[in-house]
Amino acid sequence: MKRKILVTAALPYANGDIHLGHMLGYIQTDIWVRFQRAQGNQCYFAWSSDAHGTPIMLRAQQEGVEPEMLVDRMQSAHAADFQEFSVSYDNFSSTHAESNRLQVEDIYRRLDQAGHIERRTITQLYDPEERMFLPDRFIRGTCPNCRTEDQYGDACEACGKTYDPTDLIDPRSVVSGSVPVPRESEHYFFKLSAFEEPLKAWLQAGTLQDEVTNKLREWFTDGLRDWDISRDAPYFGFEIPGAPGKYFYVWVDAPIGYASSFQEICDRDGLNFEDWWQPNADTELYHFIGKDIIYFHTLFWPAMLHGAGMRTPTSVFAHGFLTVNGAKMSKSRGTFIKARTYLDRLNPDHLRYYYAAKLGTGLSDIDLNLEDFVQRVNADLVGKVINIASRSAGFIQKRFDGRLAQRLDDEALYREFLDADRSIVDAFEARNFQKAIRRIMAMADRANRYIDEHKPWQMIKEPGQEAKVQAVCTQGLNLFRVLMTWLAPVIPATAEKASAFLNIDLTAWHTIGEPLLDTAIDPFKPLMMRVDPDRVADMVEASKESLQATAESGETAALDLAPEITIEDFAKVDLRVVKILNAEAVEGADKLLRLTLDLGGETRQVFAGIKSAYDPADLTGRLTVMVANLQPRKMRFGMSEGMVLAAGPGGQDLFILSPDDGARPGLRVS
Repeated sequence: MKRKILVTAALPYANGDIHLGHMLGYIQTDIWVRFQRAQGNQCYFAWSSDAHGTPIMLRAQQEGVEPEMLVDRMQSAHAADFQEFSVSYDNFSSTHAESNRLQVEDIYRRLDQAGHIERRTITQLYDPEERMFLPDRFIRGTCPNCRTEDQYGDACEACGKTYDPTDLIDPRSVVSGSVPVPRESEHYFFKLSAFEEPLKAWLQAGTLQDEVTNKLREWFTDGLRDWDISRDAPYFGFEIPGAPGKYFYVWVDAPIGYASSFQEICDRDGLNFEDWWQPNADTELYHFIGKDIIYFHTLFWPAMLHGAGMRTPTSVFAHGFLTVNGAKMSKSRGTFIKARTYLDRLNPDHLRYYYAAKLGTGLSDIDLNLEDFVQRVNADLVGKVINIASRSAGFIQKRFDGRLAQRLDDEALYREFLDADRSIVDAFEARNFQKAIRRIMAMADRANRYIDEHKPWQMIKEPGQEAKVQAVCTQGLNLFRVLMTWLAPVIPATAEKASAFLNIDLTAWHTIGEPLLDTAIDPFKPLMMRVDPDRVADMVEASKESLQATAESGETAALDLAPEITIEDFAKVDLRVVKILNAEAVEGADKLLRLTLDLGGETRQVFAGIKSAYDPADLTGRLTVMVANLQPRKMRFGMSEGMVLAAGPGGQDLFILSPDDGARPGLRVS
């Protein structure tokens, strides 16, 4: 009996371009979807553009456009990237679509009528400069649990602890940099704490990854907290019915976008939505996500569905992050690579294959090593797989009028390939793509050894060997056909070219049981070119972006601290302990203090932007560290003869780095 499967991928946020880190998850999803279809299962891939929230509202304001115009533009750009990467979705909607509004309001109404929604007056943080309540992600401060600085207002990236924004130590507004103030407002809460037992039962079904299961158990131990599902105006999203000025939090309507996107498929194709989404439906529902959004997909989302009387996910598959050349993606190093920058230079199937060769079943991060990328793609796809076809097809075309032999040369070898099929199917089903790729490439090696052993290029010169050559090359092309059928979910564009060459549908997995014999094939054309290292280098160069340009564009530089320097560069920096002899405000400057510094026999004047953190009177007599060999710079207020070192995110959170007791002015810091 064929399975009925609905698959979703994490919703791309309509606030920026797609980059190769995003593509890791989307390619993983698409490979699994294509595999399921190749097995003959009814498999739909439905998702949406994530279109709501404060970041989109603020960016639209900066660009001077309506939010709807921004999200429509970004959705079109994202769709173009996905299509060129051969992401075979059945529907790519928007969470701002009317279909999603109807689904959101329906689910909310069900939850409210069942008593799962509660109104409470809460205290939340308000930006007095921007005159707006701040979303969790627009507040940063020190984690109240592990004391890690510069964390978001909802969860700590260091320890994984979740909390309320008001629990943050020394919070600040990301929008204005000001210190937010507490204000009261009525909010709407989903009573997550009431769903502990249903969630535990779902967890015990054993369909989640071990790492995810362990994390869920930690959250249960800490106790489930009710979820604030409302936000105050101004906010770009859906207004809560009967609550003017109150909007659904973006994480309410985002996962519901999976259901509404599928509803659009049902309306288009005549499917019954309830047959797929009612409890105990004879269907399967899978979400592919990044590990950073596990909390929402394994607690809030299944609880909402359960409370609304709908089916819960069969499973949630999480993957790790992408690193490039062993490090976090970097704008200055050119490794923060947008999908469009890649597509303008390289073959999408190359990246799809490389990701597949790295993706296992766990949450480990995946590294895109660009040198290894070039070597592996060229060696595996071009040097092994495509090479089998190119070595065999020429003889069939030139000597046998493009017609395959009536028999295989080695039926036992073909059965050996068919025997490997079960393990490859199992690996794809389990999303262990790297295991599947290893097995496929081992079989490609076996096929190439067969060609090398028989040497048709020599055999064709021997009298009376024509039939043998035709059988050997037919054998080679049939082995190539099986390999490409296995690889079709991974490199679909190349598989399509190979299908045209062999005149057979390589996405019909079940057909490999019968070899391709006594039939015509088309003339062979190159199916894939090698990766050109110069194009990879050009892609990296095109992706480089200075921090100055990043700051001017208003984008975050969180993925990049500074351009790399060598140890020799760093050795040129002369750091000295200095004593602050005098500190005074600079007339006409909002942030600057004029410091007079004693280097131990020499006095320097330095302007430092620390006025927001220090009263000048408190600095006199303090020791700090300065860059003593920085070239003097003439400023509007006078000459600055060095730079004082301070740490912190800004505002009141700037800290003079005082050395230990016993340090003296002039001491070199090493």
